[in-house]
Amino acid sequence: MGGVSEGDRAGRGFEHPAAFWLGTLACSVGVLLHLPMYYSARDMGYRMAGMHPDVSMVVGMALILLGLPLVLYGVLPRRSGEIKLLAAGIRVRPLDEAPLQARHIVLLAVMTIAITIDVMKPATLSFIAPGVAHEYHLLPADKHSHTPVAWLPLFGIAGTVLGSWLWGSLGDRIGRRSSILFAGVLFVSTSICGTMPSFGWNLFMCFLMGIGAGGMLPVAFALLSETMPARHRGWALVLIGGDVAGAYLLVSWLSARLTPHYSWRILWLIGLPTGLLLIALNRWVPESPRYLLSRGRTAEAEAVMARYGARAEQIPADDDGPDGAVAADRGSILEIVRRPLIGASTAIALLGAGVGLVTFGFQQWVPTNIQHLGYTAVASDYVVRNAALIGLPLTVLSAWMYGVWGSRRTIIAFCLATAAALAGFVVAGNSLAHDRLLLSLLLVVPLSGTSSLAALAAGYAAEVYPTRIRTRGTGLAAGMTKLGGVLILGVVVARSAVPSIAQTAVIGAVPLAAAMLAFWRVGAETKGLGLEVITGEEPVAVA
Repeated sequence: MGGVSEGDRAGRGFEHPAAFWLGTLACSVGVLLHLPMYYSARDMGYRMAGMHPDVSMVVGMALILLGLPLVLYGVLPRRSGEIKLLAAGIRVRPLDEAPLQARHIVLLAVMTIAITIDVMKPATLSFIAPGVAHEYHLLPADKHSHTPVAWLPLFGIAGTVLGSWLWGSLGDRIGRRSSILFAGVLFVSTSICGTMPSFGWNLFMCFLMGIGAGGMLPVAFALLSETMPARHRGWALVLIGGDVAGAYLLVSWLSARLTPHYSWRILWLIGLPTGLLLIALNRWVPESPRYLLSRGRTAEAEAVMARYGARAEQIPADDDGPDGAVAADRGSILEIVRRPLIGASTAIALLGAGVGLVTFGFQQWVPTNIQHLGYTAVASDYVVRNAALIGLPLTVLSAWMYGVWGSRRTIIAFCLATAAALAGFVVAGNSLAHDRLLLSLLLVVPLSGTSSLAALAAGYAAEVYPTRIRTRGTGLAAGMTKLGGVLILGVVVARSAVPSIAQTAVIGAVPLAAAMLAFWRVGAETKGLGLEVITGEEPVAVA
C-alpha cells in the first residue's frame, strides 16, 4: 500500500537532508571543541570559573552558531504556514479495533527513551545547584553574595515555558518527527553549558536548553495519540509520560557516581551522547500522517496509517463542533479557553501549575535541603535515588489505574496521595535529619507521584482536545507545569533564600488540593471512549 519503503520515508523526513546533517555535524564538532578547556581544568577539580575561552572553544561556538540555522533550514519545509493551515483541516485517529502490535511496542520504547532524555535536562538542575553555588560563590553557599543560585533553574524553566508553546506550533509546520530531530540537535548543542566559565553564560545556555526540552512531551503525546490503538492509548500515554521518575532516578545515580570525580559540569556534558542517541532513534519514529497528508505525501501517510492502524478524516468547513469553524480559525490557541473546552482547560491548568510548584518548589531543592539537614552531597544524592527507585512502580500503577479505573478518578487519587505525603514533611520538620528511612519513604510519593501527575495531565490533555489543537492542548499542560516552576523560582530569587523543606511542601500541597477539587467538579471521564466521542468530533471520511 503506497509503495513507499521505510528507507524512503526516513530519507524524506525533512526538506533538505544535506543541510540538516551538515548542521548536525557542525554542532557536534563544536561541542567536542569545548572539551579540551574542560579537561585542562582537571587539576583544579574541573572548576572553570574565571577562565577565559581559548581558541578551540571560540571556534566551537562559531560552528554551533553556524550549525543550528542549517539544521532548522534542513527540517523547515517550503510554505510551512500553508502546511499548518491544511493540517488543521485533517484529523487522524487510531481505529478502535486495531490490535496492539510489535511496532506499537517499539514506538512506545523509543518515545520512553526520548522523554527520559528530555526530562533529564530540567531534572539535572536539582543536582547541580549546590555545586554551581559553591563554584561561583552564590547564595546559599556564600552568605555574603547577593546573587542566588536560583537564577539558574529560573532561566532553565523559563526556557521550557517558551519551548512548550513554540514546539506546539512548530510541530504542525515541520512535522512531529522533524521536531524531535531538531530537539535532539539542541540537546547536543546546549551540552556546552557544562564548559561555560562564567555564570552569565551558564544562564544563557540553560535558557536555550530549556527551549529545546520544553516541547518534547506535547509533540510525543500528539504523535502517540494518532498511532496508538484507542483501547491502549490512555495507559500508554501515562506510562511513558510517567518516566519522569525514571529520569530523576537516572540523574540522581549519575550525580552520585560522576560529580565527585568530574564536578557538576559532567551532568550537562552528558547531553552530547544522549542528544545523538535521540537523533539515531528517529529511524523508528514515524512522521505524523496528518502532516504528510497536508504536504500531499498521500502514499507515505497511507503507509504509516496502515502500519499503525489509523484513519484520516476531513473536517468540514461548516462543522459547528469543537473542530468546527476551520476556515475561519484553524487551530487558534484561544479555542482551548472557549466553550466547551474551558472546563477541561481550567482543570488541566490548575493541575499543571500544581505539579510545577511541587517539581520546582519541592523537588528542585530536595538535594540542597537534605544537605541542610546534615547529609553530605553524595549521601543526599543516594537518598533521592533510593526514594525514586522505590517509587518507580507508581508510574506503572498510575498507567494501570488510568486504563482500568478511569482518568478522572486516577488524577483525583494521585493529587490526594501527593498532597498527603507533602503534609508529612510539614509535620516531621527537621526531625527528618535523624531518620533516614522515614525521609526516604516520605520522598517516594512526591518524587514519583508528581511525575505520574505530570503524565496524567499531559495524557488527559491528549485525549480531551480535538485533533487540530491537540498539540496546543498538551502544550497547555506542559506549559502550565513550567509556569508554576517559574513562579516559585521567581519567589526564591526575590527572597535570595532557599525555602525549607517544610515550606516547599506547603507550597506544593495547596495547589494540588485545588486541582483535585477542579477535576471532581468539571473533569470529564475519558475511560473507554474514542477520541471523536470525547472531543465531540463527527467523523467525515476522506475521499
